[in-house]
Amino acid sequence: MTDTAVDPFADALEIAPHELSRGYTWAECPRWHDGAFWFSDMYTHRIVRLDAAGNPETMVDLAARTSVNGTEVIPGGFGWLPDGRLIVTSMHERLVLAFDGEHLVEHADLRELATGPINDMVVDADGRAYVTQLGFELFEGEAPKDSDLLVVEPDGSARALTELGGFAGANGIAVSADGSRVVTAEAFANRITVLDRDEHGHLSGRRVFASTPSLPDGICLDDDGGVWAGLPAVPAVARLVEGGAITDIVRFDAGQALPPACVLGGPDRRTLFVCAGLDVMDFEESRRNRNGTVWTAGVRASGGNNRP
Repeated sequence: MTDTAVDPFADALEIAPHELSRGYTWAECPRWHDGAFWFSDMYTHRIVRLDAAGNPETMVDLAARTSVNGTEVIPGGFGWLPDGRLIVTSMHERLVLAFDGEHLVEHADLRELATGPINDMVVDADGRAYVTQLGFELFEGEAPKDSDLLVVEPDGSARALTELGGFAGANGIAVSADGSRVVTAEAFANRITVLDRDEHGHLSGRRVFASTPSLPDGICLDDDGGVWAGLPAVPAVARLVEGGAITDIVRFDAGQALPPACVLGGPDRRTLFVCAGLDVMDFEESRRNRNGTVWTAGVRASGGNNRP
């Protein structure tokens, strides 16, 4: 028999991206909030909001923060509590920080729970945060290992969700509009995983939503049951449905943009905003080159009230 490579994108609708803004380090963890697009410009230690023309404004500046453990303060995933405060992961400090518009304070200490840098995060309607972690020191060359999903309650108390089993580099994470499901990308297993969520925020019923053709990074959900995932090694962002079929793809030039994450935004949340960069592993190189970019693409299904 002759082996025939199957193109996983063969039946996908091709959508062209349009550059909105550039000049960042590694652009990550995109959010749509209060009618505007936000993201982490990770290696300049800030959270940025763009206006409709793509002009940036620094909303949270972590550059002056003194790290609790001597590591660089790198913002990752973020979201908002019901009282309006923004919370954000400080990846290498292994803390969740809260910002009230003036002061940046510790919201949750995850150092006893996390086995590596913490990563992305999604905040539910009650102010509960589900936090992913790399599980190992990726930036120091350690080999991958499974790790727990973490949860931070609205009061800042936290625990590891050991009952769910280990995750292979859980990365992007999202909550469905009705709050009944949590979805995460297991980067080092090439799969999207879905869990059931009850009215108290408890998770169960872990199962595979879709296998991915390469490492999945940041994700977002749409109202038609699709999951958009950053696939930086392709490089592309793609929409998957349960079972693994790929329905839509936004491709990029590998010399111009490697897209780790995306979010649906715009007035009807039918605009896909894509974060991209070229230098993720070398912080200083990323700061020198400023190859980080933000792109948009019009899509068919709305993000509705899915989080983020």
